[in-house]
Amino acid sequence: MALSVAACGKAGDGDKAAGGDGKTIGLLLPENKTTRYETFDRPLMEAKIHALCADCEVKYNNAAQETETQKKQFDALITQGVKVIILDPVDYKATKSWVDQAAKKGVKVVAYDRLAEGEISAYVSYDNEKIGRLQGEALVKALGSDAKKSNVVMINGSPTDANAPFFKKGAHTVLDKQVKKIVYEQDIPDWSSDEANKKMSAAIDSLGKDGFQGVYAANDGEAGGAITALKQQGVKVPVGGQDSELAGLQRVLKGDQAFTIYKQIKPQADATAEIAVKLLKGEKIGALAPTKVDSLSGDVKGIPAKLYDAQVVTKDNVKDTIIKDKVYKASQICTADVKAACEAAGIK
Repeated sequence: MALSVAACGKAGDGDKAAGGDGKTIGLLLPENKTTRYETFDRPLMEAKIHALCADCEVKYNNAAQETETQKKQFDALITQGVKVIILDPVDYKATKSWVDQAAKKGVKVVAYDRLAEGEISAYVSYDNEKIGRLQGEALVKALGSDAKKSNVVMINGSPTDANAPFFKKGAHTVLDKQVKKIVYEQDIPDWSSDEANKKMSAAIDSLGKDGFQGVYAANDGEAGGAITALKQQGVKVPVGGQDSELAGLQRVLKGDQAFTIYKQIKPQADATAEIAVKLLKGEKIGALAPTKVDSLSGDVKGIPAKLYDAQVVTKDNVKDTIIKDKVYKASQICTADVKAACEAAGIK
């Protein structure tokens, strides 16, 4: 700890001449509809940064899904002399000019969870195309022996999220080969569960109640919206999601949702914090970001990256994943309406 503090102090001395205090890291998250950001990502990163650099400050803002708001937050950090910014972009395409201007001023930007355009210094996320494949494979498994003759509805992620095309691509590589047909497909702006509900209702109206046998939803919020629409029409088919949100896990246990995807947020958040502190100190990050990726536009090549794997969660392994890793306590998941389902899954 003493070494870390001393190192941060030295970095600060070197940065003061450039207009920054050298001890501040910016943290910009994209939205608060998805529970993970405020519940896990932010506190985990802040705690790790302070553990590595006791006198470092974290300047945090959430853009509430507004690109222009996030741009103002980003610009304000630059104006304040912040030298390292962790950025999870609302709209990855919009970030190019911001990030490039920041790079010219010596500001290091770490893209977190979602890849950003521009001269970023590092990227920490998951193998998102692989996650899409996991989702596709889990839906095929849920369809069972009927998969080859099953029609599937796809409710995809937000078109402004850099991860969404990877999820979609990965899912298609599986579903296009292993189900009969994708009969309805829509991207959902802002990952809106309300919009997912509307699109699912439209799909039922268009295809009929028997016109599809499964639903791919890109995340748990969208899955929840789709499942509400299905229930209103009396339709019961497998629906998958992603993120292992509390409500999603409860639906999985009750049998309303076939699966979710569990992404361990702590390793991702910790690695991002460690990279940010090292960049603040002017240290090398190669060991922490051993993979190389290119921006989606192809304009920036060889971005140092750390990509994590994820896993499928069904009612059979909630206990051995979510509960075991203390993401949620049994008492949080097993509310009155879920208690019987928890007991059936061996969760007490």
